[in-house]
Amino acid sequence: MIIYKKKGSKFDQKSYDLLFNNIENDLRELGFGDVTVNKKMKDLNKVLYDILLKIESKSSSNFLISQELIFKYFKELNSQKDDSLAYFERYFIAFYNFCFELPLENMVRETINFKY
Repeated sequence: MIIYKKKGSKFDQKSYDLLFNNIENDLRELGFGDVTVNKKMKDLNKVLYDILLKIESKSSSNFLISQELIFKYFKELNSQKDDSLAYFERYFIAFYNFCFELPLENMVRETINFKY
């Protein structure tokens, strides 16, 4: 969504619906019932927009991820003494750069080919 915005295009409703429909189907395949799926989907939607808003507000021309944001959703990285956090940050920055180079019409499909 961020890449679409930076390239001057909109992430269309069909793609958004498809993304969340796939997540919903995966939750159902894991055996979750209707009530649990609805609650998890609501929570995932909140997390998605929390991350998108915080990444955008912290970004300039380069893609940045704040450590505060990482620690909020990946608490285990806060307690590790090794370079897991640095690796995590490098991975997502590399993924962003990979996606930014893809044409918008192929971006969602081609992210499967990302290698780090």
